Amino acid sequence: MKLNPSIRFAGPFVVFMLLLALFRSITLPDIVSQSLFVGIMALTIYVLARPVLTFKVHYLLPSLALGAFTFFLWIGPDLISPAWRHLPIFDNSLLGHPESSLSQAAQANTLVLLIRSLRAAVIVPIVEELFWRAWLMRWIISPNFESIPLGKYAPMAFWIVAILFASEHGSYWDVGLATGILWNWWMIRSKSLGDLILVHAVTNACLCAYVVLYGKWEYWL
Repeated sequence: MKLNPSIRFAGPFVVFMLLLALFRSITLPDIVSQSLFVGIMALTIYVLARPVLTFKVHYLLPSLALGAFTFFLWIGPDLISPAWRHLPIFDNSLLGHPESSLSQAAQANTLVLLIRSLRAAVIVPIVEELFWRAWLMRWIISPNFESIPLGKYAPMAFWIVAILFASEHGSYWDVGLATGILWNWWMIRSKSLGDLILVHAVTNACLCAYVVLYGKWEYWL
């Protein structure tokens, strides 16, 4: 069966968001919910995105460095001012609150933490980069997005994606916006899905380590 090209790029992200809503509305043991989430997403990526997915990296060292830099960009405001994230512009009923969705029991379960880290460092980079920078940045330019090369710059597409990417991160919209701008720029420069997946994976892996080692669970919304 021939799928609409948009489904291959955007479908995994849609499934991801539906699963987030589903698992927040039902009660399952932490290990079950985390395992099901990762398993369903791995299968979805394989079935839908495999023909359009590439992990080829063209700029290894710059992408690694950018991923590390973005990690420090994320934790920087809270290190400088611990009360920063609780200002009303970040912590409110519209954007949500900077608090973890993981239970205290899950925070003490090594296997749950490993699976949650796998989700953040592997699943999320693939799903989000396929959607935001490989699909939406091009689709905004033209619904016939496959005719638009990766990394094509168009001001409206650049800023819409950056702003929507920021909104996805709730109470962390400020660093989400900075990250969206930075990663959109890197897509324009690198024109490489593989490089963006690597950048995203490095940032999220560093955040996972930071969350677990220092108990900063609020970064796992």
